[in-house]
Amino acid sequence: MPSSESLSASPAPLGRIARSGRIVACPIDETLLLVIGTGGPMADQLPVEINEDASSQVMASVVGWRLAAAQSSTTHGFAALLPVEGSAQLPTTLRFGKTGNGKRYMVAPRTFSIGEVTAMLKDFAGPQLVHVLGRLVDVLIKPPHADQRLAAITTLLKTGAASDGYIELLGEGHDGTIALKGWAHDLPAGVCRAIIKSDETFLADCSVAIFQRNDAPDGSAGFVGLLSANDLPRARDIKGIFYRGRGAWRYAGLHERRVVTGPLETPGHIRAMLLQSQSSPQVMLRLRDAASGYDGTETISSLPVPVRLGVDALYQGEDGAFLISGWLLDAEGHVETVRLCRQGGGARLDAGWTRTERSDVEEAFVDRPEFKSAISGHRRSHGFISRVEVLNGEAEGPVHIELTLRDARRAYMPLFPVRLPARTAALRLLGSIDPTSWALPDIIDRQIVPFLTAARSTAPSVETVVDMGPFDQAEGTAILLVAGETETDFAPLLGLLALDPQTRRAPIALVLQTERFRRHAVHIRQLSEFYRLPLRLVSVEGAGDACDLAQAAAESVNSDAVVLLSTSLTPANAGWYQALVSAYETKTGSIISPTLAYEDHSIRWAGSTSLDRPDHLQSSRYAGYPVGAVNRLKLTQVATASLDCCILPREALMEDAGLSPTYLGAALKGLDLALRLSGKGYEAYWLPSLQMVGSDDMPGAGSAATARFVERVDRTLFRARWMPASETAQTFFEETDA
Repeated sequence: MPSSESLSASPAPLGRIARSGRIVACPIDETLLLVIGTGGPMADQLPVEINEDASSQVMASVVGWRLAAAQSSTTHGFAALLPVEGSAQLPTTLRFGKTGNGKRYMVAPRTFSIGEVTAMLKDFAGPQLVHVLGRLVDVLIKPPHADQRLAAITTLLKTGAASDGYIELLGEGHDGTIALKGWAHDLPAGVCRAIIKSDETFLADCSVAIFQRNDAPDGSAGFVGLLSANDLPRARDIKGIFYRGRGAWRYAGLHERRVVTGPLETPGHIRAMLLQSQSSPQVMLRLRDAASGYDGTETISSLPVPVRLGVDALYQGEDGAFLISGWLLDAEGHVETVRLCRQGGGARLDAGWTRTERSDVEEAFVDRPEFKSAISGHRRSHGFISRVEVLNGEAEGPVHIELTLRDARRAYMPLFPVRLPARTAALRLLGSIDPTSWALPDIIDRQIVPFLTAARSTAPSVETVVDMGPFDQAEGTAILLVAGETETDFAPLLGLLALDPQTRRAPIALVLQTERFRRHAVHIRQLSEFYRLPLRLVSVEGAGDACDLAQAAAESVNSDAVVLLSTSLTPANAGWYQALVSAYETKTGSIISPTLAYEDHSIRWAGSTSLDRPDHLQSSRYAGYPVGAVNRLKLTQVATASLDCCILPREALMEDAGLSPTYLGAALKGLDLALRLSGKGYEAYWLPSLQMVGSDDMPGAGSAATARFVERVDRTLFRARWMPASETAQTFFEETDA
């Protein structure tokens, strides 16, 4: 069917329309046709036969009116809406009424636009225009196709809706509704359909309550209402609304002194009008609900029932997810739901939280009369920890907790999240929990691990490179010194490198996180000048651990191979640097690590040989043995090298080896990277004759007890990534002698 927008704008002569037996047609959309003509009186619903085909009969909605200049054969005008699904062409004839007895009409050969038809009806219907256009809109606005017909509805209403009152306040709500306040003559209490006029047109339901206003014109009343729909404009963009009044469609425009309020101010304006307003119970419940919305203030502490809430920590990760810790005292079970909310979005906290014992909460309230009888002393699981995925709604909007009680009352607490990388947030939360708590395993498995699994962090990048010695003139394989989170005194290691005749001439790059770079740069410069080292200081932004630091800083050196060394390690052998370089020359392109030992000279790591058992993720046959038991062994191929100390191709650190989970510690993060590099074809070797001394303390973990749970988190993340593959294999590599 031809589009009405492509039609000529010139109106047809009214005489041709008035002539009995001829009608004009306007396509509303692909499924509906509007026709106007004249004849006798018609029923509101009539069967219509299209093109003299009895099988094509449809039921039309008809609006009729008596003509001012009636003739014997044409006493009434009519406008009819016909469903024409599947028709691509304009009908040539229409027969209104029962088959054989109906009135036959010829259809004008061209289609007319909705604007043309509206102009014809304006002249044709005379004083009954408002009635005619209103009835047509009533039919068009019925679901399910109302949204597709908004353009036609709006054109009809602009001509046929009389102005009625003004809107003085537009207020946005947290739930996406828009509150209205003003006065009108014909706006009924209850729920009515509304067309919102803005830069675009929106269809909404309007829940209205009315109240008496002494300052409004005679015959008018004040109103407060809520516009609700799946899609609404911003309150500031609204120019007026069309609404179905008691007798016809009306229009309420904006007052010149209108007020536009945000979600925090809107509930107060609704509350101010609520007590004097009247409407149906359904509408009054909706308005009471909107009036009790969040207004930015804390209201939980003023509840008249023994319910109180506190939040100890709220962390927001880089991807927008939340990790929250707090307590809820609700000994009598008044609370129905607990939600974390922001404008336009929210999520249940209590649907998946972990409860923890908090005897301190009971102790704080037990002497208060309203709580004394409610606290039993046996139920102390008042604490909670929960993760919340990214909230919908305003990304930077204020965050708050919403309590809904069983009597439908709501109370709120504003919150101020601390934005942190997911790893830092998880470490802080673990450090704040009693390590003897029976709930810790559940906290790890249901809250922290999923929080870290879903976390997405930005790739680290080099922020600053400062040469503190003749780095570019130095010779040999570059040494990347990676400073972990606990190392702050670099003087002993730099002193050892300065005393070694091989390393004092090698290019040395000391890599730190940006925050530590700013704290220690001056001291490191003094050390470099004192020892006369060819030192380059590299600052890395966004690094979570030593692996991130090493991968980001690889681009700051030029040698084909690099010696990667954690600043927590100390060489146990003279000539260690040359020994690594010589071993690499025999296995160019591989990754070679020495033995890692404790200060008592027992073996901490001597090659990862197998991952076939989930409880032996980084197994070594010699762990705990004295280093003397292995120092005469030859270069040995292993499953993975240790990235705490190794020599490897620089391109391996710059390789796109895929993403890893957000580990809390460095050990399994290094093993994860080593496995990914192994998957890229880099062979790994262990050099037994060379040892590095250091500890394996868990950085940032706090107490030893907490460190065990940090290790559990990392093992859970590691197993989820690697165990399904390793369980089907005997080993990654067979141990061989070179």
